[in-house]
Amino acid sequence: MKNKKVLITGGAGFIGSHLCERLLKEDCKIVVIDNYFTGTTDNHIDGVEYITGNTSDIKKMGLETPDIVYHLGEYSRVEQSFEDTDLVHKYNTQGTYEILEFVKDRGCKLVYAGSSTKFSDNGPDASPYAFTKAQNTQLVMNYGEWYNINYAITYFYNVYGPREIKDGRYATLIALFKEKVKKGENLQVVLPGTQKRNFTHVDDIVDGLVIVGDKGSGDGYGIGHDESYSVMDVAMMFSNYGKVGIDELPERRGNRMSGNLITEPIKLLGWYPKKNLKEYIKNGRRK
Repeated sequence: MKNKKVLITGGAGFIGSHLCERLLKEDCKIVVIDNYFTGTTDNHIDGVEYITGNTSDIKKMGLETPDIVYHLGEYSRVEQSFEDTDLVHKYNTQGTYEILEFVKDRGCKLVYAGSSTKFSDNGPDASPYAFTKAQNTQLVMNYGEWYNINYAITYFYNVYGPREIKDGRYATLIALFKEKVKKGENLQVVLPGTQKRNFTHVDDIVDGLVIVGDKGSGDGYGIGHDESYSVMDVAMMFSNYGKVGIDELPERRGNRMSGNLITEPIKLLGWYPKKNLKEYIKNGRRK
């Protein structure tokens, strides 16, 4: 990935900012498009050019043609998507269509961040978020067939690490639990609590994105840790570490119980996870 011109959508977000850091070390020239819906200027990385806007307006931005586009900038919450269908449509359906048109016209490679909800027990129709993401992965594959675009589709599994959203309705689980422990507040677990997740550190996710950007082609690059934990297991780890209690909350729509882990294709490219959730919690990181 040395000396490439890279466009990253959602590059001021949690995962995107870490990808920016990594690719700068590869002497890449990086441009970011972000609408700051969940991204923040606090995640800006020196040496990166930032453009404020929606991906649906990409054709109006006068961008130089990149070598590769990492499309991470979509709406990415399951349960909340039932209340945000207008945003899901705008950021996912409209935005990704325009990204595909841009890639088709410019002849650059696309790495698309699909959603592992596609492989969950309740399927891709379980929420507005899951539905649009599954539709988009199919559209990416169709553009590959129709217009011969060079693409690779990745699937993230429950990413955690520094710069997670830690409060508000879009907070992620590990960051939320960390904040609760810091404040001495009880943790909240949505029932039944037995729903399992393959929690994957953001550094491992970025390793996978770089490898797929270099060598990947086609669909099926799941990036997830082999170990899985139930949500209640994770709460117990934090509870034992932080000496706080656990409260149970009612079940919610769209909350999957499990998902198939598909990592064989990316492991064939040389990727493997290096960081472990249990150690992350044990170390009590406050980043």
